[in-house]
Amino acid sequence: MIDDDDIPNRDAGINGYHKIDRYNPELIASLSGHYKEVLSQMGENPEREGLLKTPERVAKAMLFLTQGYDLDAKQILNSAMFKEDYSQMVVVKDIEVYSMCEHHMLPFFGKAHVAYIPNGHVVGLSKIPRVVDVFARRLQVQERLTNEIRDCIQETLEPLGVGVVIECRHLCMSMRGVQKQNSVTTTSAFTGEFLKDKTRTEFLNLIASKLS
Repeated sequence: MIDDDDIPNRDAGINGYHKIDRYNPELIASLSGHYKEVLSQMGENPEREGLLKTPERVAKAMLFLTQGYDLDAKQILNSAMFKEDYSQMVVVKDIEVYSMCEHHMLPFFGKAHVAYIPNGHVVGLSKIPRVVDVFARRLQVQERLTNEIRDCIQETLEPLGVGVVIECRHLCMSMRGVQKQNSVTTTSAFTGEFLKDKTRTEFLNLIASKLS
């Protein structure tokens, strides 16, 4: 089984991910050149002291923030699936989400709440947040992100149902455009048992509650 301390990387290894310890130097060099040109087009001097390393830093940051393109969420789930006679709801809530809006390439961030009802198999709990990260670490819209998480869990585990709720703040709304600082966007997606009012209500109550 993959160690939980392993981190996704462009050079994906066993089951689609392993600890990150290097970047592709040719890709970094290519991206850095483009970012250097962007700085120049903006009227900046990329040769001044404060910006000398900026193109390389931004290139590495973008590769980290988009590492989800090189990962297989289904393989991550399959790496820790276990037969288990448990058929009650499993909820992993308050999963931190950091993603990039594909329209303006500005961040959006918040929390994801994911639940499923097992149908003969459970998955290691850490794999649910990993699946969220796989799809979040891409250029995204929140609506698609919500559906991709739902569909991946449904298709891989084949549970009795999946529920996903995501709540995020979008910097493309607060830093530019309408400039609304306190707006939060909530999206949801459900399958199977979660399409029933009783099950969905239980899930929503659970994610709204706090541990005493």
